[in-house]
Amino acid sequence: MTAPRVVVVHRLSEYDELLRRHGTRGQAEFFLGSRGRSLAPVAEAHAVLVDALAAVHAAIPRDWRRGSVERAELARFPFEPDDRLVVVGQDGLVANVAKYVDGQPVLGVDPGLSGNLGVLTRHGLGEVPALLPALGSVPVESRTMVEARIDDGQELVALNEVYVGHASHQTARYRIETGAGSERQASSGLVVATGTGATGWCRSAWLERRSPLELPRPTDPTLGYFVREAWPSPATGTTYTEGLVEVGCAVTLTVESDRLVVFGDGLESDCLVATWGQTITVARAQRLLRLV
Repeated sequence: MTAPRVVVVHRLSEYDELLRRHGTRGQAEFFLGSRGRSLAPVAEAHAVLVDALAAVHAAIPRDWRRGSVERAELARFPFEPDDRLVVVGQDGLVANVAKYVDGQPVLGVDPGLSGNLGVLTRHGLGEVPALLPALGSVPVESRTMVEARIDDGQELVALNEVYVGHASHQTARYRIETGAGSERQASSGLVVATGTGATGWCRSAWLERRSPLELPRPTDPTLGYFVREAWPSPATGTTYTEGLVEVGCAVTLTVESDRLVVFGDGLESDCLVATWGQTITVARAQRLLRLV
């Protein structure tokens, strides 16, 4: 019988990014120092992350297989159906991982970095040695995901939200169709969010417009949508700018711009492209995130 494989997911620290950009620690210190900043807190946060990753790797049973992948390489990593994922970092990293896995259990581990809410990376390092051997049998929370499909077969899924709009944030033009009706719109784009995403970008729109909608919870199958900055004109309307997407329903956009992009969870580099006349359908995904 093949030994289980644990895949540890992380992202480069700010310290790593500084060294990649400036070449040496000294150059990075000079760059920050010339702007009145110190490298010390960045280096301290890096050390915390390095120690956390070492602790997680040390907790993997010796006879198990193991893999490691950095955030930027997720789209190219060959995940296996029986993998057990351990995400070490901030909450957003779990969302980044979710779109590339399908049913594998995901354990979110907070490395102890300041500013992390711990909503998705909800387990501390001290819990890892006991949880790792039990992955695959411990209870999981099935979180709803959202899916976007273009009529040429392109598709993507996301844990928090899908955004449809102009690549350079110019005006997006399209015809929107919801369960309530349809109209032509000119806007800054559309956000369709899950209950997990309802605490982020979606909630920002909800608060700003003082919406009466009851946003979905993370395990609810319902989605919420908000159109950003819809512009009223003789040719475009603002009637269908927010609402809920129930099970079996969708929000459909027919593109009336030269080019619109579709991306999920803030990963603009991993996007779909739709051109004039194409149809984009956004609905609840069949796939779920199995969060430990």
